[in-house]
Amino acid sequence: MSDRRIVHTDGAPKAIGPYSQAVVHGGVVYTAGQIALDPATGEMAGGGDAAKETEQVMKNLHAVLEAAGSGFDHVLRCEVYLADLEDYAAVNEVYGRFFGDAPPARVAIQAARLPKDARVEIACTAAVP
Repeated sequence: MSDRRIVHTDGAPKAIGPYSQAVVHGGVVYTAGQIALDPATGEMAGGGDAAKETEQVMKNLHAVLEAAGSGFDHVLRCEVYLADLEDYAAVNEVYGRFFGDAPPARVAIQAARLPKDARVEIACTAAVP
């Protein structure tokens, strides 16, 4: 795996465990799941509001994708983890603004519990042009 590259940016939260923000291999970037941690403070943003958390999650993903040489227009697939599927519509409204008319493939799952008691966690797989 000689072309495996670890991605790190100060524009997204530092990893809170033994993982990288993203890894690039073979022209594809695989992001770690992002929650609504504010990269400047390390504290959760959004006050438990799923829509506000999603806004911060998407900002974090943007920073990671950009550091990898990609962006939302190159995302192939996302995994969306929700603490409660009742938040699905609110998350979709925010999430959709970042992808417009050409959204990637996606999985949305309700998880029993997310890190830091987040309401939303999202990971992406994207091409690196």
